[in-house]
Amino acid sequence: MVTVAFIIAFFFAMNIGGSGAAATMGAAYGSGTLSDKRIALFICAIAIFLGSLSGGEVVKTIGSGIVPTAILKTDVVVIVLAAATISLFAANVLGIPLSTSEITVGAVVGAGIAYQSLYIGKLLWIVSFWLITPLAAFSFAFFISKWLKGKTVKQNKWVGFLLIIAGFFEAFSAGMNNVANAIGPLVGAGLLSVQHGIIFGGLFVALGALLLGSRVLETNGKKITTFSQLEGCIISGIGATLVIVSSLFGLPVPLTQITTSAIIGIGTTKSGFSIWQKQIVIQVLKVWIVSPIFALAVSYSLIKLLLHSDVYTAIAIVSVCFATLGTISLKKTITEERRSFHEHGGGI
Repeated sequence: MVTVAFIIAFFFAMNIGGSGAAATMGAAYGSGTLSDKRIALFICAIAIFLGSLSGGEVVKTIGSGIVPTAILKTDVVVIVLAAATISLFAANVLGIPLSTSEITVGAVVGAGIAYQSLYIGKLLWIVSFWLITPLAAFSFAFFISKWLKGKTVKQNKWVGFLLIIAGFFEAFSAGMNNVANAIGPLVGAGLLSVQHGIIFGGLFVALGALLLGSRVLETNGKKITTFSQLEGCIISGIGATLVIVSSLFGLPVPLTQITTSAIIGIGTTKSGFSIWQKQIVIQVLKVWIVSPIFALAVSYSLIKLLLHSDVYTAIAIVSVCFATLGTISLKKTITEERRSFHEHGGGI
């Protein structure tokens, strides 16, 4: 079981890299500063690993701040990590930027509910920042973009260089905050020290960014809205600042939500609130809402099924979760088919 726990944790870490790649280098890629995906993902990988070395406080929160460490035995850790990995892998397949913090916390909470032991106060504090940080990112991006609107700003190599630096620090913040999601449960169970955890976790997250980050990078960089190099600096700068500050206080926050909210904030300034009608934005919002609940339900159900032998409860909950996820995927497919039909001269 210990071996299985490590395998799942490192596979989860790779999926974190694949999902977080869009949130960190999406601005530089979307603005055209880094036109080569491979270079963007390589920079992302290096910065994530360096950032992971400073992520100890968030590791402690995931490992012991949400549920008592007595709950996190090896078999429970395996289930928590499996539930989080299933949720994240499904989002990567759909090409949707997803908060690994939300699904990890959701999976840990599922275990806490199953054993009726949960630090409610700490959980509410964490969840409040899931709302505060994206709202702050949207607001900062909206008003800064509004202030710059109409002003002439030259697009030159220095602005492009600044954008790459801002993206690097945002990727650094990703490592600082998100690596804990994969190795926090292992540390909480006493299977790994914090120091060793952030090193090995950082390596696998970096590897995941290189191998799995292409689709999500495309989504965050080019399918939501277009933006200039200066706007990209704003997006990455806001994301990096909010996440690094949160990490210093040990708070796991939704990096992808923060970055995507900043992108939408700039898009709202340019296109008005009509951007909210774009299918990709609606899809992202739906997955944000469903993902932590889905991870919670999968974690709770697996514990009930495998450890408590409560088959009926597990089947009922998992069925509802997969039906919900299937509905989101079906709606996305139908919308894409309608768009393709219109583009080829059809009508409804």
